Amino acid sequence: MGPLTLGPLTLGVVTVSVLVRWGLGWLLCRRMPALPAGEVRGHPSVAVLIPARNEDATLPHLLHGLLQQSVRPQEVIVIDDHSTDRTAAIARQAPPGLGVRLIQSPPLPDGWCGKTWALHRGVEACSAELLVFLDADTEPAPDFLASLLACHQTLGGLVSVQPFHRTEKAYEQLSVLFNLVGLMAVPLGPNGGVAFGPAMVTSRADYERIGGHAAVAGKVVEDWFLAHLYERAGLPVSAFLGHGHLSYRMYPGGLGDMVVGFAKNFATAAAEVRWFRMVAVLLWLSGLFWAAWCLPAAVLGWPLVGDRSLAVNLLLYGSFALQLLLLTWRVGSFRWITLIFPLPVLFFLGVFVLAIANLERGSVPWKGRIVLTRR
Repeated sequence: MGPLTLGPLTLGVVTVSVLVRWGLGWLLCRRMPALPAGEVRGHPSVAVLIPARNEDATLPHLLHGLLQQSVRPQEVIVIDDHSTDRTAAIARQAPPGLGVRLIQSPPLPDGWCGKTWALHRGVEACSAELLVFLDADTEPAPDFLASLLACHQTLGGLVSVQPFHRTEKAYEQLSVLFNLVGLMAVPLGPNGGVAFGPAMVTSRADYERIGGHAAVAGKVVEDWFLAHLYERAGLPVSAFLGHGHLSYRMYPGGLGDMVVGFAKNFATAAAEVRWFRMVAVLLWLSGLFWAAWCLPAAVLGWPLVGDRSLAVNLLLYGSFALQLLLLTWRVGSFRWITLIFPLPVLFFLGVFVLAIANLERGSVPWKGRIVLTRR
């Protein structure tokens, strides 16, 4: 079969169509504010609640970061979710100045996920009026808590932060599209209506008003459903990027963990995206997928958008590569992978198919448990 060739008019239409989709990428990312720096008013009563299941490699970084905070919480509670590693020992050996309290999560009841059950028990065990939920793999900068609490004092309701994705190994770079698409699909900033589970703050009064984690007990992406409950109660829901304030390394356990982790969450979260944003994201992705084949086609001499189209192919490929580089610099440490983005495109498609399969199957193994993807 020879190369696909198109007439001049069709060539122009295809090229313009792909460039319009490229423009959608800029539009979708036009509002991605980072958590603003701020100073806390007064001396609020604050508890930091950390659910932890087999987090002995990451928990020390978080505890060290909390020790360096310019604003110290009154309570730091690590809820050990039946870990089989040294998670509990690390919590017990935390620096005395931090005042870490370890509690053991009771057996998981039917209808609950491990994280929601752990946080539910953590809230019951603390007395503070402001609740900060932090995943055990987060790494806060010294001003993080001050900025987070100041932002909550201004906006109220539920405030959350998506950490900057710090990558170390080559396989982690493949996750670039999952990080970016997840942000494209939701409105960020004040009153955006979306929440990010790795870092959230709320008042105890608002938390109890919406029913707490008991109201989202069986949800895999509990943060999205908590945001819905706050909105239904007439409470503001705001989300920001963590660039400069909060980072994490999502899947240091290897490529297999990363595949299962994204497949566990992605299809479920996609079902919650507002339809018009989903359409816009899909249009952008379709342009990205087309452009992904432009450079290989040009190198192999198989033009995809018409005869004598080497320059056009290179233009389309280069436009999307540059866009990915510029859009992701505050999202995570994704650099060289943006220049060979056909690789993360293939990874994205493969994991998304697996995510749909998990959704249809209804469950997926994760950290020694069977997690239900349908409730």
